[in-house]
Amino acid sequence: MTRIVAISGSRREGSTTRAALRVALDAAGDAGAETDLIDLGAVDLPLYHPDEDAQGDSEALTRRVREADGVLAGTPVYRGSYSSTFKNFHDFCGSDEYANTAVGLLATAGGGSYGGTLEHLRSTFRNVHAWTVPDEVGIERASSKVATGGDPHDHPRITDDDLRRRTERLGRVVLEHAERMRG
Repeated sequence: MTRIVAISGSRREGSTTRAALRVALDAAGDAGAETDLIDLGAVDLPLYHPDEDAQGDSEALTRRVREADGVLAGTPVYRGSYSSTFKNFHDFCGSDEYANTAVGLLATAGGGSYGGTLEHLRSTFRNVHAWTVPDEVGIERASSKVATGGDPHDHPRITDDDLRRRTERLGRVVLEHAERMRG
């Protein structure tokens, strides 16, 4: 079975990034993928140190990425780029984790600007030999469009129909490309 893992680069309890990723991940699951979510706000991951092999949960987390056929990478927009939380995890990962991996990108913005964030993500993923799919999702004013729910087990939803369809499509497209790359 094709495995898709989503990585949420948000530490916020009511994270629109995590909720939107769950919408994409659910679509991949409905299309036949085995799914997994890495919530970087809920793991033990100290600042990356190049002289130390494993730190905190880094070994288990990077193994989950390495074993995935596809990745949905999501981050909130901070200062026109991705979050330091995502960057820190990304520093633990390299071409061993992302070789022959289809990656879909998602960015959530409090305001209206997410283009630079998606470009920064694309560039850093190319640097570790990942294959970013052409589809990507940017969500402006995310708190008004993504319902996170109060309970972690609540089903997240995107209230804008077009945006919800694009987010679900991102999950399916990552699955499709991951399956092609496996075969």
